[in-house]
Amino acid sequence: MKLGFIGLGKMGNRMVMKLLAGGHEVVVWNRSKEKISNLKSQISNSKIKGKLEVAESFSDFTTMLTKPRIIWSMLPAGEATEAVLFGESGVVKCMEAGDILIDGGNANFHDTQRRFENLKNMEIKFLGIGVSGGLVAFEKGYPLMIGGSRDAFDQIKPILEILTKPSGGFEYFGEGGAGHFVKMIHNAIEYGYMQSIGEGFGVLEKSPYKLDLLKVANLYNCGSLISGFMMERTIDVLEKDPDLSTVDGVIGKASGETIWTVEEAKKQNLPIEIIERSLMIRNESETDEIIQKSYAARMVASLRNAFGGHDVKKKAV
Repeated sequence: MKLGFIGLGKMGNRMVMKLLAGGHEVVVWNRSKEKISNLKSQISNSKIKGKLEVAESFSDFTTMLTKPRIIWSMLPAGEATEAVLFGESGVVKCMEAGDILIDGGNANFHDTQRRFENLKNMEIKFLGIGVSGGLVAFEKGYPLMIGGSRDAFDQIKPILEILTKPSGGFEYFGEGGAGHFVKMIHNAIEYGYMQSIGEGFGVLEKSPYKLDLLKVANLYNCGSLISGFMMERTIDVLEKDPDLSTVDGVIGKASGETIWTVEEAKKQNLPIEIIERSLMIRNESETDEIIQKSYAARMVASLRNAFGGHDVKKKAV
């Protein structure tokens, strides 16, 4: 298939490379020309032979695509997505009835629901797709949580099948913002999970037994109940810096999904203490020196870097 792709950040550029490697044709547009140059360089070095085209403007972008057009955006949620896709001179202005627009960013499900309904009135098919898997998903396959137009979902299955190979997966959850709702909860669970790993390893680190934490993590990953993706990243972290001695525990402010999850839970009068507290700790790590020095916060910051390439604050030498 041929599709357009907007947003070549850490996730976006890898997704384009995976699509090209799978035989799809991709037309890209990005505000930063440097990221387009980086993508071309990566493709050249990897010897991927898929067809890549670069558009200079939105009008060129849509003209270069085969009708009905398929456009996938990996722009950051919020202002960037609103301006580039839905603004006065945005992508939607150049689209026609029957075209498919996909938002793969971490959008608020209420926004996705609204956009789905507005675009439906214009006969443009809209999908909100939650994309997970971090940087390693390029090789392992992306988990994709899909909501929006059922017809569009059926049409783009060849694209989804390539992105999820070899061990990812995709599911359609219903119209409107259903996919982004599922991704929102995923990210909130992620907060609590990482905080638990950080706190647990913090206690291990202070034990009287001088434990080799890398050995502990490797054993935890041998079929235990906490084995899996995040424990693999814990191993990655400890292999590079067993004492986490180079990292400051400034985790980074909480992103929208977990905040929205807490808000939604409170609307439904549901207890959500663990996720809510992990969110608070993340925000407090910006200024609280006790949290910053804790092994738990340093582990969470390191895990975020390991799976998503998020910046970590290095300790001053």
